[in-house]
Amino acid sequence: MTEADLGVEAHYFEDGGAVPNNPALPLLVYRQVSGLGLGDVATAIEARFGQYGWGHGWRNGIYPFHHFHSNAHEVLGLASGRAKVRFGGASGVSLELLAGDVVVIPAGVGHKREEASGDLVVIGAYPPGADPDLVEEGDGDGRALRDSIGAVPVPDTDPVLGVQGPLVRIWREAKGG
Repeated sequence: MTEADLGVEAHYFEDGGAVPNNPALPLLVYRQVSGLGLGDVATAIEARFGQYGWGHGWRNGIYPFHHFHSNAHEVLGLASGRAKVRFGGASGVSLELLAGDVVVIPAGVGHKREEASGDLVVIGAYPPGADPDLVEEGDGDGRALRDSIGAVPVPDTDPVLGVQGPLVRIWREAKGG
């Protein structure tokens, strides 16, 4: 699998006030990632993320309220089911996600489950060294949160394709370097 095979979607969000979003980095959506296997797709997603250093993982769903991480980027991989997820807060965008889709969420970008099938299983993970906080819409000190979001470094690896992945190129270009 190569970057060209992924057909990556990039979504930029303005500061939403109660949901700060990210001033530089776009949300990246990778549709129908191949090579996640037949059989135990959840384990295959965990292995893929782990292969490229993304860990501190979990299996669950997506919270039904706007929230974000001010100190860490996050990757979500759908192992089964489907979900409609709102990204970017109230003024953001709702995306329909299916099993096999992967979303990389920059620090600060709000996300909230709007709908989900009963069989939804999501795998989440974070870049090396991340210890993510959880901030609900409107919580925290706005200036301090925005400073924290801006200080989160671009990861050295893409969670799907490693150093050759689109995240590294797109996010470094977005940060101006």
